[in-house]
Amino acid sequence: MRLPRSLSGWTIAVFGVLAAALGVVGLVVPDALLTVMGFEPVPDGGRADGDHTLVFLTASSMAALNMGVYYVLAALADWKPFFRWTVPFRLLTCAVFTLAVVGGRAPAGFLGVGLWEGLGAVVTGLALRYEKGRAEPDAASPASPASPASPASPAA
Repeated sequence: MRLPRSLSGWTIAVFGVLAAALGVVGLVVPDALLTVMGFEPVPDGGRADGDHTLVFLTASSMAALNMGVYYVLAALADWKPFFRWTVPFRLLTCAVFTLAVVGGRAPAGFLGVGLWEGLGAVVTGLALRYEKGRAEPDAASPASPASPASPASPAA
């Protein structure tokens, strides 16, 4: 297995590893994940009938684990279209999670999840822009080895 080959690949890989790790934490120690996100865990036996918090947390944690693996695999393949697709959707996630806190649907600690998504989207977007700016001059360079004007090309 090789490491990501680009800066944007590294941003995606780091996010993927963190998402997968938090997914595992949510599956193994759900109360720890609730605490990290700013929710107060309910002690064993303290949940009311019909409280499906742990079911939702299990489903969300499994989704995070899967998503993390997808991100890592995309990073290892240096799949730039995937990197680009993540930026607007992670910004949307940031907005929705932030509005959940502002609207009182989630505790203030949940704001960190939204900011993590937003920061990751911005960093990935900036890395992609940086790489695009570096790639364009090289592709248009008239002194490439395949150019007939290159001194390294054989004489006809």
